[in-house]
Amino acid sequence: MSQARHHELTILDYEKTGHQTIFVKLAGFDAILEKNFAGEVKFVGAMPYGDLIHAKRSFLSSECREYIQSLLIDKYSTGAFN
Repeated sequence: MSQARHHELTILDYEKTGHQTIFVKLAGFDAILEKNFAGEVKFVGAMPYGDLIHAKRSFLSSECREYIQSLLIDKYSTGAFN
């Protein structure tokens, strides 16, 4: 019997720049598409932006985009990128 896989996300690195901007490099697995991915997301203030999580530009499933966005916002709010 095969086990269902789940979305995965690993923060590889992050860098703070001026004007409350943080660039986050990440990699993971989209369980819906069954594909690995890597990319970068930019935080401006407390909101993440980038093609990887953009509804019309991303190659990831909507479920995986939502998972990434939710996890990143949670990590940001708990101070993971300080």
